[in-house]
Order: sequence, then C-alpha cells, then structure tokens
Amino acid sequence: MSDRRDLANAIRALSMDAVQAANSGHPGMPMGMADIAEVLWNDFLKHNPANPRWPDRDRFVVSNGHGSMLLYSLLHLSGYGLSIDELRNFRQFGHHTAGHPEYEPEIGIETTTGPLGQGLANAVGMALAEKTLAARFNRPGHEMIDHYTYVFLGDGCLMEGISHEACSLAGTLGLGKLIFLYDDNGISIDGEVEGWFTDDTPGRFEAYGWHVVRDVDGHDAQAIVAALEAARAETTRPSIICCKTVIGWGAPTLQGTEATHGAALGEEEVARTRENIGWPYPPFEIPDEIRTGWDARERGRKLEEGWNARMQAYAAEFPELAAEFDRRMSGRLPADWRETADAAIGAIAAKAADMATRKASQVALEAFGPALPELIGGSADLTGSNNTLWSGSETITDARPAGNYLHFGVREFGMTAILNGLSLHGGFKAYGGTFLVFSDYARNGARMAALMGQPVILVYTHDSIGLGEDGPTHQPVEHLASLRIIPNMHVWRPCDSVESAVAWRHALESETAPHSLVFSRQTLPFQHRDKRQITDIDRGGYVLRDCDGQLDTILIATGSEVALAMSAAERLAEEGMGVRVVSMPSTTVFDQQDGSYRDSVLPPGVTRRVAIEAGVPDCWYRYVGSKGAVIGMDTFGASAPAKVLFEHFGFNVENVKNTVMQLG
Repeated sequence: MSDRRDLANAIRALSMDAVQAANSGHPGMPMGMADIAEVLWNDFLKHNPANPRWPDRDRFVVSNGHGSMLLYSLLHLSGYGLSIDELRNFRQFGHHTAGHPEYEPEIGIETTTGPLGQGLANAVGMALAEKTLAARFNRPGHEMIDHYTYVFLGDGCLMEGISHEACSLAGTLGLGKLIFLYDDNGISIDGEVEGWFTDDTPGRFEAYGWHVVRDVDGHDAQAIVAALEAARAETTRPSIICCKTVIGWGAPTLQGTEATHGAALGEEEVARTRENIGWPYPPFEIPDEIRTGWDARERGRKLEEGWNARMQAYAAEFPELAAEFDRRMSGRLPADWRETADAAIGAIAAKAADMATRKASQVALEAFGPALPELIGGSADLTGSNNTLWSGSETITDARPAGNYLHFGVREFGMTAILNGLSLHGGFKAYGGTFLVFSDYARNGARMAALMGQPVILVYTHDSIGLGEDGPTHQPVEHLASLRIIPNMHVWRPCDSVESAVAWRHALESETAPHSLVFSRQTLPFQHRDKRQITDIDRGGYVLRDCDGQLDTILIATGSEVALAMSAAERLAEEGMGVRVVSMPSTTVFDQQDGSYRDSVLPPGVTRRVAIEAGVPDCWYRYVGSKGAVIGMDTFGASAPAKVLFEHFGFNVENVKNTVMQLG
C-alpha cells in the first residue's frame, strides 16, 4: 500500500490540476489540508460511498468551501459517484464540481458552503440533531444513532461573526461529537493575517467550553491521528484541533503565500510542484496502487452492514421506535397528518377569534405540534414575543438533549444556519423565530436555505409599523420585499388565525423550499370565509370579498391591511362601486398557480386596482399594473402608537377610497 504522503499528494495533484484546467479556483487550502484529510478519511470517517444517505454516517463539512477541490478529490478517490471527468470539468457549467460545494447528498456533499462561517454553523445543527435523535431513540445496548460531525475551517470562518454565535452555543449544549479541524495557516486573501487577525483562537474556544488541541503539525500524520483520538475521547465537549499548516504545501515558490489562495498556480509552478512532491504522473492520472489505498467502498459496506444488523435487532425489540425513526429520516409526514391538519384548521375557523397573528401562529403550533414529533424550534431570545413556545415544548439543554425547543439566545444568523444544519441532517422539521426587521441579520442563512431547498421555517413577527413605539429601528419596511425576491423562498403574511394556520400547514408540508412566516404584533380581526375560500388560501391569493354586480375595482392586501381593505370595500360599495377584495398572504405561492386561476382572482379586464401593504410598494406594481396604485411605505416609520402611525402614513379608509376614486 502507498504511504500516507503519497495518498495525500493525490489530493494535491488533483486539486492543482483541476484549478489549472479551469484557470480558476483555490488550490492553496486543498494542498495545505491534504494530510489532515487523508488521516481523517482513511482512519476515522465512518461512511459508505455506495450509500451516501446512510443515516448513521459521519457528517463531513468543508466550511472553508473555496477549497472545494479537496472535497471533490476525496469523494472521487474514496469511491463516490463523482467521476474523473467531473474533476476535469471543475467549475464548468452542467457539472457537479462547482466552484464552491453545492448540496448534493447523492454524491456525498452534505451542505452548500462558501459564505464563510456558515458551514461550521450548519455542522453545529448537524451535531445537535445527532445528540437529540440519540437521546430520543437510543436504548441500552442499542446505540443506533452514534456518529460524528467533522468540520474543516480556516481563518476566514473564524473571523466571521457567525462563528462566535454558533460555537458559543455549541459549547453550552455540550456537543461532544462535533470536531473542528482548523487550518491555521496564517494567510487570507489579503496576505498574512497577523495584521488583522491576532485572536487567541485556542483561548477563545476554551472560553466557549470547548476541548482544545493546540499546536498540531498539520503535515504530520501521527500528530493528526493523536489529536483526533484525543478529540474523540472527549465526549462532553465539542473539540477544535488547531492545525499548523502551510497553504499551498508543495508548491516550491508559492507555498505559504496568498498567491496560492485564489488563483491557479500556473503551468510552470504546477510542473515544479510535481517534481517537488514526487508525483511523476500526468494530470488527472491516479495510479492503481493509490486508488486502492483510497477506496473506501468495502470498508463502508461492512460498516453499514454491521449497523443494519444492529438495526434489525433494535427493530425486533422496539418496532414502533424503529418505524418512527425510519419515517422521520425519510422525511415522510405521519400517515394521518393531512386529516389532522385539516381538522385543526376547521376548528380554528369555527372559533372565529380576533387575535394578533403572532398569537395565531402559536395557536397553529398548539394544533399541529402534537401530531409532529419531528418538530423542533426556538427563538433568538424573543420567545415571549415570537410566541414560538407551545404547551408541548421541552427545552433542550446539555443535560436534557431529548427536548424540542431551543433558546438560541441573541443569535439570529447563527440560529438560521443551525436550523439549516438540523434540516440537512434529517429527522426534524425545524423552525426559529425573531423580529422581521432582524431577518437582515440572518438573511444569508435564509438565502442558503433557499439555495439548498431546505424546508426550514422562519418565523418573523412584529411585521410592520404596527409594532408601534419601538420605532423605526424595529419597524420593518423593506423586509417583505427583500424576502420575496429570494428565489425558492415562500413568504406568507397572513391576515388572521385561519390564514396563519394554512401558512403553517403549507410550510410543514414543504419538502424543497424554506418558508418565511410573517406575523403581526397587534390584534387583527377574524375574517369569515366559506370552505372554498379556506381551500383557496393554500394557493397564496384568493377572493375574500366579492361584489354582487359588475366588478370594477380590486383591492389587494396582506396581513393587517386586509381588514382595512374590507372596510374600504364596504365604503366604496355604498357609493355604488363593484369592489372585490383579494387577500394575498403569499405572492410567491400565488405566482406559482396556473394562469387561469390567477386570472380568475385578478381578471385582466379590471384595471382599477389598489394594493395595500405596510411595506415598500415596489413588488405590488406587477399586480396592479400601470393603471393601478399602491398604498405602501416609501419612508422609514416612527416611534408612536400603532394607530397613530397607520393614520399618519395613510393606512385608513379615507385614503384608500380617495386613491380608488383618483384612478377614475
């Protein structure tokens, strides 16, 4: 068998060759972390290339995702479905080897990384999922959930603020099967980091409550083995292994410099590197001996077969638990879910209660939660304001990991990325709450959820100037529009308890899209509907009020402004106008409906249209057209009671009436 350095050099060669072929990419990290990767993947990582979705596999996350060729090299060499042709076409259209890793579990890519720090935060969610599932499903003598989460990360990940949010919480939660391998090479894009990053990183993580392995030579295989053994022996704290490495190791004139970070080495330097590391093979050629040394398929098959045998014994003793575990890891909702959900919505409709939609959200949680043991959620230190706690909530702590509720603390971005990790791991429906205005803090995590198609649920309350006296720092204006323009993000702003419950049902049934559920602080009136209208809520927009005679005016509204539209419609009807009110709790879902349905709600021939929403008006012109009008917010809010603000900014019946009349 080839020695370790030869195996590691296969990563270096493939990485520098692929970057050179693309004339684009980041060879420095793969070349610098190749020795660490070789030890981890060949000595420790539990995985099966023939079944990348094996539930009890170790999770491997490359948080410093610019070094994607390291991951692609590992997947190819160990036997995953990533061919050498894919590596030859690194960063090319239509191939699986994108510039930064993109979530593709069928070939072993556990998460999309690249925005630094988010990968490690995803990994915190994965490790939390493992700990919580183990607490719920493992039984004495049956450790069916028992895997690690390993993370590669660099200086850039640790400079990002999200690293503090996520790692601080990981220490508090005692995630003992989370292991970081820190590429401490002292280089970032701008050069030597000593000018802008002089943190005592080991001391920082010790302060978080982590187990720290200091000053490991990242090019000494035995030192790496010893460090990983020490980290795995520590079961009560997450671990970080601080590996001293040389970026671009092996490149004779460029190693140790920023020149290797984000650009091809150049043909001459690649040739010199081959000579320097003793790699005489042509580009993309891996000799059989080295391929054999890397092939993990047989070992992976035996590992999974052993687990399957243990699972059979577990299922014989605990058949209900085994069936529930299988259901949850497959992402299937309970067999009676839709019947339960529909009955709950019917009961909410029958109560016809006025309430703030943040309270209506909690009512929906109370109705749906008992039917969904996979539901896990929390709030970024706003539990009482977001109403994310329900009667079946049990707080997760280090000592009590089997719960279903997380106090994330003031960590909006970290919370969102951790939710992504919980979802990516499998076995959970994850939600998290904060104020809508603070979705800005979490935006890139929400974007990554949409990019990966992860069905996390983002609960955003205090949705407008209606929150009142806290003032413009807390009053969202542009945020609804901002969320709506994220591809694959479903945004709901319901007007009452029924629309809130339907929004939650829609989110819980999603398999491939995150949902932003946007709720009011203030009480909103209940809107009466027939069964057909309740059904049509699920289509994102529907006719809430129609006229008896000729239709000549359409009012479109969301959230708290639906009640205003209904009152204005009554006033206009008294003056002989034929007015329809369209409630559109989700423009994103409405836009996905077929053209005939959209036209039935918004008939093309009716051009007198006014949209009403306490947010920036931009997105509404597509619905009202050039002959319509929008009543919205084109400034920030102010500190005052909600009623005063709505009146001041024109959200009143008189202004709606005048706006309609001015359209002629």
